[in-house]
Formats: sequence, structure tokens, C-alpha cells
Amino acid sequence: MEKILIVGATGSTGKRIIEILNNSQSFEPVAMIRKEEQKEIFDDMEVKWVHADLEQEDLSPALKGVKKVIFCAGSGGDTGPEKTTEVDEKGAIKIIDAAKKAKVKKFIMLSSMGADEPSKHKKLEHYLEAKAAADEHLRNSGLDYTIVRPGALTDDMGTGKVKLAEKLDGSGEIPRDDVAFLLIMSLADPLVKNMTFEAIEGEEPIKSAMIELSRE
Repeated sequence: MEKILIVGATGSTGKRIIEILNNSQSFEPVAMIRKEEQKEIFDDMEVKWVHADLEQEDLSPALKGVKKVIFCAGSGGDTGPEKTTEVDEKGAIKIIDAAKKAKVKKFIMLSSMGADEPSKHKKLEHYLEAKAAADEHLRNSGLDYTIVRPGALTDDMGTGKVKLAEKLDGSGEIPRDDVAFLLIMSLADPLVKNMTFEAIEGEEPIKSAMIELSRE
């Protein structure tokens, strides 16, 4: 089984990813936690965890034995510029660099729609600029990667159906459940390898939408 490090494991999307991977026959999730008291969540789930902080210098211990990384950490669009820069940009860059050093096979990044045009979204501009910088660093890292840029995240029940494109017209929403499945499906090689794409709720089943996108 491939060991998958989930960065942002205590967030809503991260927890969903852990739950799904914990029932997988192919992947073994490892939750990256920042606070000691967070370990109980994953001990109860019988999920391995590693203690590390994106704002610390050396992240290499967190990547020991890890084959792939899903980065779904985020300060959120409502956070001030300083915290956003620390987590969404500098933190992401640190873990990307550590992953490269550890010879990780694939890095999956949860980004955001609008990261290609931050100036068009004034309220979220600093957040999207940080996401864009992290995405660009990943693309230039030499790692195999997938960058998923969903629309506005909702807590609605997932439908398993999406609309995907390298660039979608307009905006839209998507349940966190479906985003979790998109990130997990991106672990499969060579599906959506070295691709950046946007995602909103739609009419096409996730698997076939991803296969179709990979063929373009």
C-alpha cells in the first residue's frame, strides 16, 4: 500500500479524504497534525499521524516513507494576508520542496478557482495570490503533480458528478465530498498527471470526467 500524507488533515476536506482512504486497499493515509491534542481524532480512527507544522523549518521527518502527498491545508479566504502567506504560500512551498527532496512520486494540490486571475477577485485577492504562487512553485518543482481548482466549497452532500475543464466559464459551487474524491482520484497514475484544472458541480460522473480531461 502506498503511504499518502494528508496536509490539512484536520480540516473539513482533509477529514473526508482520511475517511475515504482509510477504507482503501491501495492507499494508507497519514494525517499531518500541528497540535498534539489533534492526535486523538486519528487514534480513534486507527489512522497514523505525524506531528509537523507548515511554519517550521524542517518538514522532512513528516515525509518519511511517503509516496504521495495531498495538500488541502488552507488559511481560508477570510484570513489576513500575513497568515495566508505563511500557510497557503510559504507553507505550501516548504512541503513541496521537502517532498521533492524525499522523492515523492506525486503531489496533489487543492487550490482555488480564480488563482489564475487574483486581481479580478478583490475580496480574495491576497488568498488567491498565495495559492497562485504555490501552484506555480509546484509546476516548476519537477515533481509529478495535479492541481485541482474548485469553485466555492459547500457542505452539501456530494453528488459524485462534476464539470471539469482547464478553464471553466464563470463560477460555481461544489460539495467538499466531491472535491475529496477528485483529490483522491488524482492519486491514480497517470490520471490528470501534470495538469491544472477547475471543478464545479455538474452532470458527469467524477471518474469519467477525469478520464476525459486526461485525454485532452
